[in-house]
Amino acid sequence: MLKIAMAGCGAIGTAALELLAPRQDLAVTTILVPAAQIEEVRSRLPERIEVCASLADAGARPDLLVECAGHGAIVEHVLPALRAGIPCVLASVGALSAPGLAAEVEAAARAGGTQAQLLSGAIGAIDALAAARHGGLDKVVYSGRKPPLAWQDTPAAAQWDLASLREPTVIFEGSAREAASAYPKNANVAATLALAGLGLDDTRVRLWADPGIDENVHHVHAAGAFGEFELTMRGKPLAANPKTSSLTVYSVVRALCNRAEALVI
Repeated sequence: MLKIAMAGCGAIGTAALELLAPRQDLAVTTILVPAAQIEEVRSRLPERIEVCASLADAGARPDLLVECAGHGAIVEHVLPALRAGIPCVLASVGALSAPGLAAEVEAAARAGGTQAQLLSGAIGAIDALAAARHGGLDKVVYSGRKPPLAWQDTPAAAQWDLASLREPTVIFEGSAREAASAYPKNANVAATLALAGLGLDDTRVRLWADPGIDENVHHVHAAGAFGEFELTMRGKPLAANPKTSSLTVYSVVRALCNRAEALVI
């Protein structure tokens, strides 16, 4: 039985818990949330799951920690777990756009003799992109389109009346580092592509608010000595959080199941 600690129990964590419940070879045994949320989260989970504010408060050491809590959880939960030798799976890849944080995560994993895995989340072809980097990669351009209201509570809401948009509008254009910093809840895909390929400063990003769609559309164009590929994905948003693609949840579940299974892809 693989014992898993989960940092966060919001939309992504709750959906992942439901999908993992039937598994007999792994179990989420600990949930990490801020102290003010402990009672609320505990009230909606089975009694067998321990809810606490940190791994230091947990009754048992997990075999693995999965982060589904947002960018702050990298420092609060992931770094201590890695230093303690606990492997980690990260969903909030955009957090690594912060100066020095990716290096800090790597150093913590080395110190603990373990590994941090970055999830592909809402995008595909990460394996092809990472392979192309070794064979010659010159250009990676990511375009992300979401319905206008998916950009509420972001810098775009201060510049445009999102509810009144009648045509596709570019709300951001720049590097993956800039995109992940300005739109941390919407641009994890950009950071993931960048870390797999050319890096945060050389991966170009364009974000759109598009009133003509009701889904999240991701397009990637990569070219170099390896050849060229284009990928378009149309992901349905997570019902509990339209800023997140439902595929992000499935990416979390796949990564955890792969840890327990004997044959994986």
